[in-house]
Amino acid sequence: MYNDFLEPGAHFYRISFFAWNSTRIRKGEAIKGKRGAPPLKKRDGFPLPLASSLHYSLSSGSCGTRWFAGFLIHLLFFFPLTSVSKERLEARGALQRGSGMESMAEANESAAASIPAATNPMVTPLLTDQYQYTMAYAYWKAGKHRERAVFDLFFRKSPFGGEYTVFGGLEECIRFVANFKLEDEEISFLQSVMPRCEDGFFEFLRQIDCSDVEVYAIPEGSVVFPKVPLMRVEGPVAVVQLLETPFVNLVNFASLVATNAARHRLVAGNSKTLLEFGLRRAQGPDGGVSASKYCYIGGFDATSNVAAGKLFGIPLRGTHSHAFVSSFTSLNEIVSRALQCRDGTSTCKDFVNLVQTWLNKLQHAVSLRGLTCATNESELAAFISYALAFPHNFLALVDTYNVMRSGLPNFCAVALALNDLGYKASGIRLDSGDLSYLSIESRKFFNAIEKEFCIAGFGKTAIAASNDLNEETLDALNKQGHEIDTYGIGTHLVTCYSQAALGCVFKLVEINNQPRMKLSEDITKVSIPCKKRCFRLYGREGFPLVDLMIGVNEPPPMAGDRILCRHPFIESKRAYVVPQHVEELLKCYWPGKSHETREELPSLQDIRNHCMQQLQKMRSDHMRRINPTPYKISVSGRLYDFIHFLWLNEAPVGELQ
Repeated sequence: MYNDFLEPGAHFYRISFFAWNSTRIRKGEAIKGKRGAPPLKKRDGFPLPLASSLHYSLSSGSCGTRWFAGFLIHLLFFFPLTSVSKERLEARGALQRGSGMESMAEANESAAASIPAATNPMVTPLLTDQYQYTMAYAYWKAGKHRERAVFDLFFRKSPFGGEYTVFGGLEECIRFVANFKLEDEEISFLQSVMPRCEDGFFEFLRQIDCSDVEVYAIPEGSVVFPKVPLMRVEGPVAVVQLLETPFVNLVNFASLVATNAARHRLVAGNSKTLLEFGLRRAQGPDGGVSASKYCYIGGFDATSNVAAGKLFGIPLRGTHSHAFVSSFTSLNEIVSRALQCRDGTSTCKDFVNLVQTWLNKLQHAVSLRGLTCATNESELAAFISYALAFPHNFLALVDTYNVMRSGLPNFCAVALALNDLGYKASGIRLDSGDLSYLSIESRKFFNAIEKEFCIAGFGKTAIAASNDLNEETLDALNKQGHEIDTYGIGTHLVTCYSQAALGCVFKLVEINNQPRMKLSEDITKVSIPCKKRCFRLYGREGFPLVDLMIGVNEPPPMAGDRILCRHPFIESKRAYVVPQHVEELLKCYWPGKSHETREELPSLQDIRNHCMQQLQKMRSDHMRRINPTPYKISVSGRLYDFIHFLWLNEAPVGELQ
């Protein structure tokens, strides 16, 4: 904005001369007859005389001189060291008035109209904290409600003792923004709980929407880090304030459970199948449906949640429980015993008899002696009944009575009978006991059958495991050794048992083009002020090295440049980085009236694929479970200087007597 209406180069030239002269005067160097400014040289982005004068004035000057030096830092930060000609301004104005901008705005409005409402119908403008509406009224009462504000949504610490987080919830936020409108009954309710507020305020609420709000965000499914804004939200302060609680709510759990899922995926490895079985243990219906969606984004392959399958197109998986097995008492309960061959050419009239024949062969096989004995007939009846219902996808829960003595032989007898008819059994599921030992013994049993009866591929029959699994259990199984192909994980996954919340925050960083900053005695709670752009810098090996935040008016980092990256608050932590590739993180997903091109919301499958690619891009030491290497978050040199100027300017000075 400043660039459009001022000529920063000319103003800077005059101010720098004044600062240069005033510093020399303070040092006792009289300046006489100097009317023109001396030639300027740059050092670290600042002209040399001004850089030295700022350092001297901030460190040793009087209060007034320090204030003026700080003002110059403020000016430098917001006004780039280039002049803007009248012709350039006129050209820009003509461009904005051109048909290109108008057609872009029309395209954005048309696309926005097609965005559906949030998945959960409870996500309305009333899904917020009371103080958002009391603040909105106070803004309105003070005449500040239309002031342009910028908020950052970010988190302060990665969850589960790790160094990374997977960003989730963006699509639901954009759906909410696209359909934000207070209905008459909602206005009436607010009037009933805020009876002392003036009628004009409720008329204001009746008119507002998010047409003048802009949302910039990192793509959903990205690997993200603390302090870096996941979303930057700009717009009238009263309106954006009403978005705070819904946005934090929609991002917090989504990112937490997606991260939990990604951590399970990394421990299990890419070769294993992961199934989300958490609906029954989730925190309510929305917790269950949301968990299914974001576990899929984080790397799980399927869910047991039928509603999530319908809503999001997530693959469904499920077989039977112990109740199904124990509901049978004998083979006599099986009424319909016929099963057609897979190719449809013939029909086995007594499938039960075929299974019994195979069970007898197993019990008398020389290589299996000692491994099979009399099995539980009711369990066998249950397996046969399920196979008759689902011959194409027969997977049996084998631990209802005894895995090795009953469940496994019964499954194999049914699987071999299905094989005679052209079907291939899917596998077994272990839900109790020593999963490492039982999976290894089951694999030995399958291999012995393949060798004994020359049935190709039987030894590779899938073994699934469940039973309150978590990240630590998977890691222990890897260390012990196992033969498990598929994990069904529920409680610890969807409830994020080891950490209740991510701790996202929504902080004001600028209003009316004036940067704002939250201070705290706890340095982790100090916010990074001003409207920012965020970049990820990659090294020669293709791994990310650092995330860099800069002011919106600073020149962006370029591949091959030598870039000074500084810790936002610790002076000694700094490094020069020469990136081989630079990626800008924040993209426009809701342009408002800005004429920015709106990013299309990707499909759930595309978000999942993006997440998997992001996880593979990261260095392994950043991703490990225990003692991961901290990932570096930095700011530019200019932003660092400005943060500390604003910090000193806003913090009250104590006095000791």
